[in-house]
Amino acid sequence: MKYPVILEPSKDGGYAVHVPTLPGYHTQGDTVADALANAKDAIYTYLCTMRQMAKDRKKGRSKVYQVEVTA
Repeated sequence: MKYPVILEPSKDGGYAVHVPTLPGYHTQGDTVADALANAKDAIYTYLCTMRQMAKDRKKGRSKVYQVEVTA
């Protein structure tokens, strides 16, 4: 599966990476190649974590709650 990533040059050098389809998930890299490799690793880690959390919920080890936030 392909995911869009946004690379932004950092003030301190390197690149900040944002993954729009995974809100709040960011990484970075010194070069474009590093940034893209780190993005792939970050996306993979995110997906594995979500898969494990889903398994835990099915086994009753996790509970879902809702909280209200007013901004």
